[in-house]
Amino acid sequence: MPDPERPGPDVVIVGGGVAGLVAARDLAIGGLKVTVLERSETFGGKVRRHTVDGIDLDAGAESFATRHDTVADLLRELDLGDDIVFPDASGAWLKPARGPSRPLPKTGVLGIPGTPMAQDVIDVVGLSGAFRAQLDALLPGFIGSREKTLGGLVRKRMGRAVLNKLVAPIATGIHSRHPDELDVDTVAPGLRSGLNREESLAQAVLALRAASPAGSAVAGLEGGIYRVTDALHARLIALGVTLVTHATVVEADATGVTLADGERIAASRVVLAAPLPVQSTSRIVLATLVVHAAELDVAPRGTGLLVAEDTPGIRAKALTHATIKWRWLAEMAGKHRHVIRLSYDGDVVETDFERQARTDAEMLLGVDLPPETITGFARVDWYAPSLRKVSSDDGLWRIGESISGTGLAAVVAHARSTASELLSSFTGKTDTPEDD
Repeated sequence: MPDPERPGPDVVIVGGGVAGLVAARDLAIGGLKVTVLERSETFGGKVRRHTVDGIDLDAGAESFATRHDTVADLLRELDLGDDIVFPDASGAWLKPARGPSRPLPKTGVLGIPGTPMAQDVIDVVGLSGAFRAQLDALLPGFIGSREKTLGGLVRKRMGRAVLNKLVAPIATGIHSRHPDELDVDTVAPGLRSGLNREESLAQAVLALRAASPAGSAVAGLEGGIYRVTDALHARLIALGVTLVTHATVVEADATGVTLADGERIAASRVVLAAPLPVQSTSRIVLATLVVHAAELDVAPRGTGLLVAEDTPGIRAKALTHATIKWRWLAEMAGKHRHVIRLSYDGDVVETDFERQARTDAEMLLGVDLPPETITGFARVDWYAPSLRKVSSDDGLWRIGESISGTGLAAVVAHARSTASELLSSFTGKTDTPEDD
């Protein structure tokens, strides 16, 4: 049980991103004294705001997966449930390495087609690629079932064309990693078990889609996902959680943490919500353009595009036409004003990044965007932590995307389950707490 006479916190959380804030809230509701240490000047990590041409926008995550209602449940607890919104139904497109852009196939999961011989699949992978993918139906179910990565599974069941032309651009655009680096059970839970049951990857995809809740696979929040951080921050203050910025932790063990200035903070439990030391495998750069162009009102590429690797002349790996994707944002932006967001690998960014982003947007959208149409521009750099399997014998508790995998739903689910386990280590209770 927590010690009411203890001068320090029961729990120190290192990292004030959404994982750390969610865990801190659940632990504080459970009666623990919690301190959150954030090395930067603001909380929220990849779930925070920035302002471009007078519009408050998400600097990182702008949607969440609806599977299992993980994020929706949290939003309802934060009194934000009525503001959940769904993207425009026009959907996204794919820019293949060769040939014109096309709408994404409609019966897929992370680009894996549920109907390999559908015309929208043939349009992307070609007739021979679709025939190879169709052979999945004739292969014994055990082939590929032991593959751990998404890339390995797709390569064995459906071939290289589907992997390289469909799955790779889609999975990389969503998770910022090639399918060969993605744990299939993390990014597509139930897919391998579905393969074993259906003895066909395509049928497993269709079964997953049928089992999913009706409606869009992703949702957003009117006004921006960053409102989650604002709401969590306010709740933590009300719960008496100690929130510290500009706090760089250099050492951590099961009994506390040491800051860069030598201060030692003792605690009964220590949670790492960010890697220590800070580690990253890649840099992700986001470019946001605010554009005044009536030509974009017709949504020339739906809600945006995912870009195949090695597409000539284009360095962006994805584009989101945010004012088409989110109606509330279009209303906020005003007539003929559009928000375009492009994502890049950090090592391909040129010095004149605004020009590069504008040029890529022109090529992907098929619309001329002269410099005078650009009314706002911003750049945000993110570092993707390496996915790690860590030893549990050091007494530290770990949350965050380096453990849970990417995506707000995965991060929130893991943070809450870990907080529940940690709380039970004090109290013996295992229910996830809820506040009023």
